[in-house]
Amino acid sequence: MPTHASKGPEVGITNIIRAIERVVGESPVTLQGVTGIGLATPGTMDIPEGMLLTPHNLPGWNNFPIRQRITDHFGIPTVLQNDANAAAYGEFWSGAAKNYDSVAFWTLGTGIGCGIILGDFIVEGAHSHGAECGHIVIEMINGRRCDTGQYGTVEAYASAKSLVRRCEESLRSGRASVLREWLADGQELTPLLIAQAAEAGDGFADKLVMNTARYLGVATTTLMHTVNPAAILLGGAMTFGEHNSELGQRFLETVKDEVKRRAFPVPAEKTVIDYATLGGDAGFIGAAGCARLAIKQGHRVSQPVAT
Repeated sequence: MPTHASKGPEVGITNIIRAIERVVGESPVTLQGVTGIGLATPGTMDIPEGMLLTPHNLPGWNNFPIRQRITDHFGIPTVLQNDANAAAYGEFWSGAAKNYDSVAFWTLGTGIGCGIILGDFIVEGAHSHGAECGHIVIEMINGRRCDTGQYGTVEAYASAKSLVRRCEESLRSGRASVLREWLADGQELTPLLIAQAAEAGDGFADKLVMNTARYLGVATTTLMHTVNPAAILLGGAMTFGEHNSELGQRFLETVKDEVKRRAFPVPAEKTVIDYATLGGDAGFIGAAGCARLAIKQGHRVSQPVAT
């Protein structure tokens, strides 16, 4: 269900509550049978306190006690988790990484998120900013700017916004491409349109997509050298058809080739690099898994405020 978060936290929290009520109403479980609620949101956040701080894509939600609001409404302990961490845990718990003891998960979309799971340990960091690997710096000289104001990050080079911006810049400089005709016909420039041009044999569009894979391969190498997970998965909205398309297959192989060029031989050879399998379901499956894990371990579970 749409959150309509841009309308502010009161509208957003009302829609989240309605979504919970709806899904419980459509299931054989009653609210009395629910022992915990998993809540996954974009950052920035204070996970131990259950607070959203200054989330870049949730304007107006600053310092919002989102976990406690859900807990108090339902009277059920609630667990807050970063959305990329939750998606990573979903793949680890019941998706493409369920047979591995550790995973790092890239979420490729408007921005770039990342989640890291080591055993049953979710890398949150001392200040709830762990695994923010979309902000790994991959270019120190005249680096591109991402929407968070940082320069040279992988998000500034390999996100959906970056792909579109790089395409626009090159087209303005006079690069030949079928995209010029399509845009002149009124089509909107999106990663999907760029992918369609690449699949139609447009060399310029294809190079844009493969350069995106190379940037991601550089960041993946750094990630491998930092935590050395058993598997690294690619998911999110911008995966170019994954294994179901020739472009998606070449995108993945280009990431792997870049890693092999740069990584130490053992992790380069042994680390599994593949697409995730849960799609858009990974986040809410992972949120449920995070709630289950936290309640089981007795970690950061909010309780209803006594009235």
